[in-house]
Amino acid sequence: MQKILVVEDEVKVANAVKKGLEENGFEVDVAYDGRMGKSLAASNNYDLVILDLNLPHHNGYELCEVIRRKNNRVPVIMLTALGGVEDKMQAFELGADDYLVKPFDFRELLARIRVFLKRAGSETPHGTQYKITIADLEIDREKKEVTRGGKKIALTAKEYQLLDFLALHKGKVISKLTIAEKVWDIDFDTGTNVIEVYMNFLRKKIDKDFEQKLLHTKTGMGYYLSEE
Repeated sequence: MQKILVVEDEVKVANAVKKGLEENGFEVDVAYDGRMGKSLAASNNYDLVILDLNLPHHNGYELCEVIRRKNNRVPVIMLTALGGVEDKMQAFELGADDYLVKPFDFRELLARIRVFLKRAGSETPHGTQYKITIADLEIDREKKEVTRGGKKIALTAKEYQLLDFLALHKGKVISKLTIAEKVWDIDFDTGTNVIEVYMNFLRKKIDKDFEQKLLHTKTGMGYYLSEE
């Protein structure tokens, strides 16, 4: 049974989410403030975390940082009434994988959860590449680990998914719309520039300290990964 942590100080919302998730076969822990959420996140292993932003004691941004230090792969979904672009950008910069604004439809939350858990638990299909090498960049698709020049590179779940998708289409220019559909899997608000933000995250981690640049932009068309 997959285990989910919900950190939400609105008791009615937290209990409704917990009930809905349990009815769909998940094991759920609930924390009603940031202190409890931090304690649970530090002492347990979760398959996915749902965080509110406005929390007593420790806010969702702080908790996201704590969770990322412990587990760089666990999907984190922000669930909050703060729907501004700056709020979203800060959440993504700290390692959140998705952002759902209140009020929300539980069916949409459930769909997003299933997308992330399916990806996190999926095995590399038979007949596909287990490792992808581009110049001195190596992606181990079984271990979901990335190295460049022999140095391990820490990526969030979403950063890894984006890099993996570009690597599978090495040399091919991929549009932002295709990335939104294939990497995010659900309706995605490209107006928030989140794809550009994530490409910048990847460039800082993959290219910044190396003379040879692998991540490229074709203006007005999209992005591609290539050693040329």
